Amino acid sequence: MKIAIAGASGFVGSRLVERLHQEGNSVLVLTRNTAFAQKVFPSQAFPNVEIIAYTPTVSGSWQDAITGCDAVVNLAGEPIAEERWTPEHKKQILNSRQLGTQKIVEAIAKANPKPQVLVNASAIGFYGTSETATFDESSQSGNDFLSEVCLAWEAEANKVKDAGVRLVILRFGIVLGMGGALGKMITPFKLFAGGPIGSGRQWFSWIHLDDVVNLILQAIAKAQMEGVYNATAPNPIRMAELSQTMGQVMHRPSWLPVPALALEALLGDGAKVVLEGQQVLPKRTVESGFQYQYPHLPAALREILK
Repeated sequence: MKIAIAGASGFVGSRLVERLHQEGNSVLVLTRNTAFAQKVFPSQAFPNVEIIAYTPTVSGSWQDAITGCDAVVNLAGEPIAEERWTPEHKKQILNSRQLGTQKIVEAIAKANPKPQVLVNASAIGFYGTSETATFDESSQSGNDFLSEVCLAWEAEANKVKDAGVRLVILRFGIVLGMGGALGKMITPFKLFAGGPIGSGRQWFSWIHLDDVVNLILQAIAKAQMEGVYNATAPNPIRMAELSQTMGQVMHRPSWLPVPALALEALLGDGAKVVLEGQQVLPKRTVESGFQYQYPHLPAALREILK
């Protein structure tokens, strides 16, 4: 197959490209930074990867490259929990997803022949936050900033159906692998200063990186899959349990909580992503027949930290 990926040099995208390449597929990498993408995917090691420069929020000649692709995977978006949510950064978070998806859909609509499927990322931020509620794919959206972003993001993706193209939306939980959110948590534990973030009572709906990649591959291959699926493991946990399990796996104490105030001072409103969680169950994902390699956190952490 020939598969176009936006956001290919990111945490999830780079693992996905590796897998697709290993399995003999051709991959079209859409990137804002071709020099970086060439370092991540050197041509000697990735002869079947073609790198194309694009500006995600602007129409252009890059859109012509979608013609002849069998599938498109859109993972692109400005990082959410890495800096303060200034008005300008909030605008970037929204535009990178809403406009970015709009331009991908525009490219698919113009393509001849068209891809068979668009697999578009979204996030469990769609549901809002709660310490008590449980959410699945049928739950309503929340009413905070991230919920609004996800609604706008998914609304643009849904327009691809007008072009007769199958759509799968994956609402990502916290993806665990060597890097990403977990990478930031490992260092304090190595220094014997690990502990839960905030109250420790907030829900942490997670998924192992390999399971995310396998779910994307299933979404591409399985024509019956359509609509929204939660990309989360079937066993969410609370932050305190995550911290305790990390300590056990790393043979380190989990005793030094990170105060909410410290995180808010650093990230402002962006701290919400870490301090307030949601318990999300992958009901439709399980019903689709997806087989998790890592349904439970201890085995997932042992594999990542081995």
